[in-house]
Formats: sequence, C-alpha cells, structure tokens
Amino acid sequence: MQMLSGLGKARYVPLLILFTLAIMQSCRKNPKEMSDAELAEAIGSKDTYQELLSKVGEAGIDTKKFEAKNGNAPVFALLEEVAFGHKPTIRFTQKAIKTDTALLRYAAEELVSGRPVETVLEKLEPVFPVYNNLKIHYNRLIKSNKKDSAAYVAQTLNAYRWIHRQIQGAPRFVVVNIRGAYLTAMDSAGKNVLTMRTVVGKRDTPTPTIDTYATSIVTHPYWNVPKSIAIKEIFPKAAADPEYLTRNRIQVIGKDGQAINPEELEWGDLSADKFPYRFRQETGEDNSLGLLKVEIKNPLAIYLHDTNARYLFNSNQRWRSHGCVRVQKPTELANYMAGTQLLDSDFMTEPDSVSHPPKWHKLKVRVPVFLLYLPADCNEKGDLMYFPDVYKRETPNA
Repeated sequence: MQMLSGLGKARYVPLLILFTLAIMQSCRKNPKEMSDAELAEAIGSKDTYQELLSKVGEAGIDTKKFEAKNGNAPVFALLEEVAFGHKPTIRFTQKAIKTDTALLRYAAEELVSGRPVETVLEKLEPVFPVYNNLKIHYNRLIKSNKKDSAAYVAQTLNAYRWIHRQIQGAPRFVVVNIRGAYLTAMDSAGKNVLTMRTVVGKRDTPTPTIDTYATSIVTHPYWNVPKSIAIKEIFPKAAADPEYLTRNRIQVIGKDGQAINPEELEWGDLSADKFPYRFRQETGEDNSLGLLKVEIKNPLAIYLHDTNARYLFNSNQRWRSHGCVRVQKPTELANYMAGTQLLDSDFMTEPDSVSHPPKWHKLKVRVPVFLLYLPADCNEKGDLMYFPDVYKRETPNA
C-alpha cells in the first residue's frame, strides 16, 4: 500500500516541475520591459557575457577594456564597440554621428532572451565583405602567433566599424587609404563598386586624415593656389621670369576678385610673405586640377581631383602631391557620387584648346568620404594587403 502511495506521488513530480517552471517563467521580466541597467545586469551575471567577450575578441577588439569590475559589466559600451568601434586617429571630423542606441538595445534584449551570441553579433557588426575577410585574416594571424601583424588588421577592423557608425543612412561612401594610395567606392552594404589608384601627399606635405562628406562636383575648375604653394613656389618663379605666369596660364587676382595684369606689378617691391594678391590657374586640361574636382567639407583646403600629370598613376610610388588626392578615374567617381550619369564617358578627352568656365554640380545627397591611414586592408578577392608607413607616424595598435 505504501508502494502504491509512493508511485502515486511520483506521478505528480513532473507536474510539480512544470508548475514551478511556469511560475518562474511568469515571474521573469519581459526583456522589452527592462531598463538598460536591468538588461546589463542580466547579461553580466550570466556566462553569456564571457562568451560575448570571447566572440568579440575575434574581431580584434581589446576585451580587457570591457571586463567586468566590481560585479558591473560594461555591456552597452561593449555592444557599441562591436557595432560602431571607437574613433581612429583622424585630424578632422566634420561630425561624429550619434550611436544607434535602438540597435544596441535590441541586441541586449536578444541576449537576455537567450538568442545565441553569434546571431546577435551578426546583426550588430558591419556587413561589409571586406570586414568579414579582415576578421578571417585576424584570427588566422592570432592562431599563428603573429601578434604585430594582427594588431595592424585590428586597427583597420576598428576603422570599418567607425565607418559603419558614420555612414548611417548614406546610399554610398568613399574611402581613400593614404598608406596604400588608392580609393574604394562602396555601396551602403560595403560592396566595392569602384576602385582606383590615387596620388596622395608627400611625406613633407602629407594628406591629412579626414572624416567628412562630398558636397559638389566641379567641372573645369580653377586652381586657386594655396598660400603655402604661392609663397614657396609660384611667387619666386613669377618674380624671376616675366613669362612664367602667362606660360602656365596663372592669373594674379586682387582682393576684389578681378584679374590684374602681372606686367603692371613692381615685382621688385613685393615679397612672397607680404604678397597682397593670390594666384589662380585658368581652367583646362593643363590645369593642375585637371578637368574635375570633388569638393569635400573641411577647413584644410583638401579635395579630390583630376590631374594634368596622369602618368603618375602608372607608378607604385604615388606619394607625390601637396596634400590633395588626385584620382585615376575622375569621371567614374563623379558619376558614382552623383548616383547618376552626370558626365559622359568622353568628358576627359576634350582637347587642350577647349576652355570652359567652372560649373558646380551640387550633390543631392551627402556622400561620406574618409581619408584614412590604414596599415592593412583586403582587396576584392579577399587577399590581405599591408602598406608601408610612408609618413613614419604610426605603431601597431587597435
């Protein structure tokens, strides 16, 4: 009789377990109703956070910065780093875009709900093909104990996470790698649409790192000679050779914007550092800017442009400019940035004798432009490439 009673009680054990689990489940708070602090506490108190740290380490993130301290795990700071990185070394940033907190919040809710860490990270990280390829190479290098090389790749991975932050809502963007002297134009998903060689700044006149956006395309631009070039190069030649300015189609422009006859100037009474005028080169294919300029928002007088020395693109030593970026395929770049057929394919074949006034084509949408100093990158095939430290300024760090 006692045996039957024991068997009867045993029958209710599964029901009791289910009942207990149901009560526990009903008491568990819906992640969508939890505060950020509650979500962070829930994630940090589980093995989930350690798994999260392990996985993000595969993307070159320094996990030591995000370890839990005094029982508090910086969950949202880590999620932000995964999705948007931290600001690389950039001389000028037009505007740091605010973090998409809704995306971070959703990721935290998913983690608390028990969603696999890898699945959550896939929705956070950049979807750029180049980013995924860099991650593969980073882990290969770590496993091979090539830590210095891996650190270079980690630096570039962070740069692409920062780009992910800055391009929110943009249909396309452009990246110039100063160390590699090339330009890549990508769509919103980071797919390569256009790649070309560039000529960038020399070591003594380096191209600055910039995070900004393109504003307009200028066809047949004037070259308004920067003051530094005017003082060091143009003025001494003009003062020594009366025909120099005419030969190079360079005008002397007064404060009222009107051209002045250089023959009327008393060059012997003028000096380079107190020259009250400016120089401007006329439009045309022999103009230093070539036939096209892409204006980008910045206070450093830096822009992307065509060149009258296109032979330089055939060289592997393309650190030759005063700081601006000369582009190999200006027409294709202009059409890409405009998102339409702005210029015909024969635009660049106009004869030298043709002279046109400058024309501004304002872009309908902002196109983010990044001039970065990346030590490593991947080509379209996914091959890892390293680039020389041409400016002798950087050490491996993420």
